[in-house]
Amino acid sequence: MAKNTYKQDEVLEEPFDIKHLLRASSYIKKYAKRMVFAILLSGIGGASGYVAPMIIQRALDLAIPEKNERLLFSLVGMLVGIYLVSVIFTTIRSRIMVDVSQSIIYDIRKDLFAHLQELPFQYYDDRPHGKILIRVVNYVNSVSDMLSNGLINIVLESFNLLFIVIFMFLVDVQMAFVVLCGVPVLCVFMVWIKNKQRRAWQAVSNKNSNLNAYLQENIVGARITQIFAREDENAEIFKDLSKDCRRTWNTAVRYSNLVWPGIDSISVCVRAAIFLSGLILFGQGNKSVGTIVAISSYASYFWQPIMNLGNIFNNFINNIAYLERIFETMDEPVTVKDAKDAVEMPKIRGEVTFDHVNFSYDASKQILNDVSFTVKPGESVALVGPTGAGKSTIVNLISRFYNVNGGRVLIDGQDISQVTIHSLREQMGIMMQDSFIFSGDIEDNIRYGKLDATHEEIVKASRTVCADEFISKMPDRYQTEVRERGSMLSQGQKQLISFARTLLSDPAILILDEATSSIDVQTEKALQTGLNAMLKGRTSFIIAHRLSTIRNCDKIMYIDNGGIMESGTHDELMAKKGHYYKLYTAQLDEVQKAG
Repeated sequence: MAKNTYKQDEVLEEPFDIKHLLRASSYIKKYAKRMVFAILLSGIGGASGYVAPMIIQRALDLAIPEKNERLLFSLVGMLVGIYLVSVIFTTIRSRIMVDVSQSIIYDIRKDLFAHLQELPFQYYDDRPHGKILIRVVNYVNSVSDMLSNGLINIVLESFNLLFIVIFMFLVDVQMAFVVLCGVPVLCVFMVWIKNKQRRAWQAVSNKNSNLNAYLQENIVGARITQIFAREDENAEIFKDLSKDCRRTWNTAVRYSNLVWPGIDSISVCVRAAIFLSGLILFGQGNKSVGTIVAISSYASYFWQPIMNLGNIFNNFINNIAYLERIFETMDEPVTVKDAKDAVEMPKIRGEVTFDHVNFSYDASKQILNDVSFTVKPGESVALVGPTGAGKSTIVNLISRFYNVNGGRVLIDGQDISQVTIHSLREQMGIMMQDSFIFSGDIEDNIRYGKLDATHEEIVKASRTVCADEFISKMPDRYQTEVRERGSMLSQGQKQLISFARTLLSDPAILILDEATSSIDVQTEKALQTGLNAMLKGRTSFIIAHRLSTIRNCDKIMYIDNGGIMESGTHDELMAKKGHYYKLYTAQLDEVQKAG
């Protein structure tokens, strides 16, 4: 999936080819027996229906002229029986295919979601989330019908055509060839319109994706929109994106709407040719009225499956663009994954080593350049420095959210690129600046760190980090429902819940990335006891904006210019009067001025 914003159309990495359909067949194979059964039911119902014109021919040429009432009633009874068989079989087939279609949706969506779970942070950093979301929901819904009912209908309509042609030739060979004269004209028409349709529906896909990306971004940022009174400007942007959707949709539909009138026009011309040729031959006494009526009926039947195939083709072209994008997402490489010979990470003691590590998010800027350091088990390390220096990058590499470009990251002497990601991360606790809260109750949000935790364990963890005090005052205490992203909670409350979640998981290595930034000073002082309990016996990495909170760390590293500029205790670095000293005194001056 190409990197872009809501303002840019997505560009497919490769053109569509037959491999996409062959790949899609893997989702059909497991339901092949049920689909074949559905085809048989429809085939029997359809084939029986094509006997009707021959019955009508016998009624017109034999029963009615000879006034044979017994034969006429028998023929009418046969017509009723054929109709009932067709209705019953079609109903059963529809029920089967609804279930198959929903099963295919489930399978594709499950695989797509599982792949998205494995993609690295970089993937989500570079792309609008709305463009990812539309692939999992809208596109999968669209292609599922094509992969189930669409393919079955192609088979059925093809068989229908075969049956109709056979019956036409059984009735009259000459008149059957008149009907088939329109096929070459149809082939030329369909080839002409195919490419135009595909390009038009790809444009629709692009514009819908852009609109969805902007809508998702605007909903998430609704508060910022209102704070800065951006409602009118945002409405204009949304209006322009909606106009693009309407314009491309109208263009695509114009091409799609040409299919049915085109086929219908060819059908009308062919039926006119039937009556003209039939009238000439009838005048010579070579054709009966029953034959002309029967062939005319078969001609109508003949063009019906062709029109149906045209509509299926229409839908097929529309959905190819969606199928391309679904598989493009599935083909997005999982750059951070287990090595083939990866082993389980043993119980972590806590020694962390960076061995000549190099890292960059892209080729334009090197973030870390030949960084080396070792942290002993149980040590607390503070990372300080200017914004964008690489502090968060270091802790992200320890958690292996990104792969290093060069060098190694080792824990207890084990290269983390050679252990399974799950066994590594399950022994780590990570607190980010943006504390994410899931919709549900508070207890479930805390239990996210340890799914088998008891209520007592959850309360104990909450008390340790000073979260129990505000939770106990809520309407339903730990069973209080919180909305998506914790919108009913303050930022400080969300962070305290995240602290409890992290502590409950009992990590061997603890990472706090600006984890106390949204907690007021008074609460932070109360929390300090809990933090000390969390840090005790664990290797910890702390990134904090307020430098007063990291004075007691065993080691402080000043990060800038792609490396470690200074390292030592608070007192050692203050005595040096270098980068850390300047940063600390400047912040101290600001606090004193504010006081």
